[in-house]
Formats: sequence, structure tokens, C-alpha cells
Amino acid sequence: MTMSSLPSPTPQSIPRPRYSGVQQHKANGAVYTPRRFAEFVVEQMLALAKLPDKGLVRVLDPACGDGSLLHALLDALPETVRDRLDIVGFDTNAGAVHCSLARLQMAHPGLSLRIEKRDFLECVFRTDGAGELFSNHAPLESFDLVIANPPYVRTQILGAKQAQLLSERFGLSGRVDLYFPFLLGISQILAPDGVTGVIVSNRFLTTKSGQTVRRELLKCFRIHHAWDLGDTKLFDAAVLPAVLISTGRGISSAEPIAFSSIYECEEEPREHAADPLAALSCSNGAIVAIPDGRRFHVLHGTLDNGGDPEGVWRVATDTSDLWLETVKAHTWATFSRIGKVRVGVKTTCDKVFIRSDWDRMPENERPELLRPLTTRHCAQRYKPAPAKIPKHILYTHEAMPAGRAPVDLARYPRSAKYLEIHRATLEARTYVINAGRKWYEIWVPQAPEAWGAMKLIFPDISEKPVFWIDKEGTIVNGECYWLRCEGDADPDWLWLALAVANSTFIELFYDRRFHNKLYAGRRRFMTQYVEQFPLPDPSSALARSIVETAKMIYEAAPDEAAKAIARDLDAMVLNAFGLPIEEIPR
Repeated sequence: MTMSSLPSPTPQSIPRPRYSGVQQHKANGAVYTPRRFAEFVVEQMLALAKLPDKGLVRVLDPACGDGSLLHALLDALPETVRDRLDIVGFDTNAGAVHCSLARLQMAHPGLSLRIEKRDFLECVFRTDGAGELFSNHAPLESFDLVIANPPYVRTQILGAKQAQLLSERFGLSGRVDLYFPFLLGISQILAPDGVTGVIVSNRFLTTKSGQTVRRELLKCFRIHHAWDLGDTKLFDAAVLPAVLISTGRGISSAEPIAFSSIYECEEEPREHAADPLAALSCSNGAIVAIPDGRRFHVLHGTLDNGGDPEGVWRVATDTSDLWLETVKAHTWATFSRIGKVRVGVKTTCDKVFIRSDWDRMPENERPELLRPLTTRHCAQRYKPAPAKIPKHILYTHEAMPAGRAPVDLARYPRSAKYLEIHRATLEARTYVINAGRKWYEIWVPQAPEAWGAMKLIFPDISEKPVFWIDKEGTIVNGECYWLRCEGDADPDWLWLALAVANSTFIELFYDRRFHNKLYAGRRRFMTQYVEQFPLPDPSSALARSIVETAKMIYEAAPDEAAKAIARDLDAMVLNAFGLPIEEIPR
């Protein structure tokens, strides 16, 4: 039986692949699953599944797209099971429903198929008539097998109202994605002994916004294996995938959760595989080459979240655990002891506030409120690189006894005149006005009284850590973070942090503790990670030597002499944490 509210598909009606346009990509989050990837998920599911010997076997894909996942699953099931299948698929895209039906009917005619243009979340969390998007009533029956590649759409793109409803229903906050509630929805309809295989973005493994979903996944599922497939480029789109293979919450076990990861590297390979998925069958720690010339580092271990249900997920192995325990034993405090790690300013209208051509204006027209701006283009270890095209920001805030406040433009006539010219553009930021702010305010201005202090600055994204000291009182732009001494923090602690942050040690620590990598090996250096970077005891003789050496490098940078001293400093930092200098690459 085939059910659909749509006419039978024709070849002409089958849609083009998802992401045929960037805006469609962002709007519906559709990422169709390559056949090889679909087969991998199916293989892992069926290795775990214990299907009933008789009776219906119910199968669901809650966001079926072109049907690639269901197709791979049906092909892998024995004929004796296929004859007993009840297959359900949902998608909100009419063309996708047509495509999925055509594909599955052609491959397996006569099967019980129900591919419907419906929203899975509305089916699971049905509107109760009181104006809420969801209720706790689950109208769907349970399923034995659920395979899914949910849409990747940040709630900001969904619209404010739906994002708020999703956040309230699931307790989500920050920059969350639509696949979060999909995962929780699957937990509602998975049979207690059912198996689900889900492809998701790996962002939730390590981000602050993923705290809630990490907690709920551990509560709602018995996860058997998680794979962080990192920068394997299994999709054409810029999605770094992860795979979760789980059973329903009725299954309990004290067994640890298996966790594997694979990321591109530059080390010499010791093994070879046909593709990144095949490389996952190699041993823990293997460096594997594939035919296109890429090399991958494969890790196999268990999931460790530090005993915190909301903690970051990492691959724990005996070697990495021993390494981290050694570091912990030699840690005096973390960077958060120095002060709060803050993100730079965000104007939400850079074309008005930030320019490199202010000096082309006549002197009597140039705004009085201009301040020098540090951007990612200044990124250089220890000392900032001179900007090829220096930028300044029109900074519209000042420190007051009661706290930060927007300036009185009447006191700055040239700035007022300039801003008035751009008033329509600035007032188009309706969220600024609705928040009770002045139309000319910078959206995230930070504290003006802090800019003059010596501070540690670093870019949000970089392949290797790049931290430098700013003594010039510049304002930090929003693609960078910064740290200054607060409370009773000693300024030398900032120099100690500078040395640790630029070391080979911190690369190793980051990869063992957080391992949040993007394409091309780039790391994310965000507040939640950097505030946990360790510091050795600053009163020790070795730490004092590290501080003095960091100051020497700052004065010499970027000369070759500074690089030579930095190599010596690398060894000192490793020694301070009880680690062998053999870990420094040569």
C-alpha cells in the first residue's frame, strides 16, 4: 500500500538535489545522504538490531528527503523481513516526497509505503488547541527502526516565533539547531528495544548550545556508539557530521558508550583505506591514507563527559586519560582565574561603524569618537601584526558611575552629523530599538573602561592557537576574543597565559579535551574552551622563567630570534605540566 496526499510522481517532478540554492539550503536545512554514508549507518544499525521473528516491523524516516536512507535500509534487510515491513516517511517538501516515493517504489515495488508531506515534530508534539506548538501527547505508534538525517537549521533562521516555541518546549537556548528537537522527538516514538541511526551535525558534541541536547540524549536513549566524522567531507555541503546509534530508553546498561572520531591530519600514514568510512575500521590511533591523498587520524575509545550530563563529549582512551591526569596534577588554576574571557564588539552594522578610510574625510568632518580596532587581520603570536589597512571604529559608548551607557551625541557634533546621515540604515536594526536601546548604539559594545588595560587577544577560528598581547588600548572586533586581569589577578599571569596558549602543549590539550575542529583542521577558540586552559603554579621558578621568556619573545617578535626562543619556551611549558618534550614536533 502506498499513501500520499500527492499525485504519483513523474521523472520530471523529481526535485533537483538539495542545496540547489544557498537560500534554500539555509531555509530548509536539507542535506541528502550519499549512498556510501547511508550504507554505513544501516550497517551499524542492523549489527545492533534484534528484529521480531514475526509480525510487523515498523520503520520510520522522519525527514526522508530523496529516500536515500530508507533505500539503503530496505536493500540491506533480508527478504523475509521486507515482506513484514510497515514503512513511514515524512518530509515537509512536496518535491522530496515525490522523489522518495518514486525511488522506493522502483527499487522495491509492492512494499507497504506511507510517504507523507507532514512535519514530524507536529506529529509527535501535536498542537493542543491552546496556541502552543507542541503538547506532551504523542499520536504516533512506536517504531522498531528509525533512520534519520534531520534538517540542519538554526532556530534564528526559522523565525523568532517558532524559535521561541522550540526553545520553550525543549529548554533550548543560544544558537541551537532544528535537529535538536528532532532527536528528542525520535526518543518519543522509538520502541524500547528499537534501534535508531541518526546523522547529525557534530556541533552539539562540544558547543555550549549543545548542553541541553547532550543531557537529554543520555537520558532518553541508550547510546551504543557515537562517531564524530569531523572534516571527512562526506557531504557536498559544509556540514561536519556525527552518527549516533542508539536503542530506546527501555534498554538500560552500565556498559560505556563507544566513541570514535576521524579527522584529517598531516602525519605519515601507516595504513590505507578506500575512503574515510572504511578508515574507521582501522585500529585506535591509526594514521590512514585514502586514494585522494588525504590522511586521517582515527581514534577509538569511550565517551567521556567528565561525569557531567551536560559536559563536552570527547573520545577517552587509556593514553589520553593518563595524559590529562598528568596535566591536572600540575595545574594551579585555569585562565578563568585571571578574568572573564569576552568576545569582541559586534556592531551589526559594520559598514557604518567600522572603516579604514576615515582619514580621507576632512578634519572638520571626521567623527570625534573614533578608536583603533583590532581585527583578525592583526593575528600573530605574542605581538600583533601591523595591519596593512588599519581600521577604526566609531565607538558610541562610555563608562559611567552606574555602568556603560551610550554617549550623548550633543557633545560630539561631528559624530552626530555622520550618524545622522546613516540613521535610516541604523534604525533598520529594529531589534536595537525594540530592546530599548538608542538607534545609534553598537549592539554588543563591551565595557569602555576595560579597553585601556593590557589584554590577551586571539581569533575565534584558527588552525593553530594565535594569542597576542595588546598594550595599545585598542577595541577588539567581534571575530576575536580577549582577556584582561580582573580582581586580584597579577599581570604576570597574563604573560604566563600567553606562553601556555601559544604552545604545542595547548594544541595537544585542546585536541584531547575539546576536539572541536572545522574543515582544514581549524580549531574554535571560544570562551567555553579557553577559560578552561590550564596554568601552572605562577610562584614556581619554572613559571617565573616562562613569564620572562614570554616577555622576551614579545619584544623580539616577529624576528627569527623570537621563533628560536619560542621553541625553547615550548619545552618549558610541557615541563611545567609534567610532560616529555618529545611531544614537540620537529
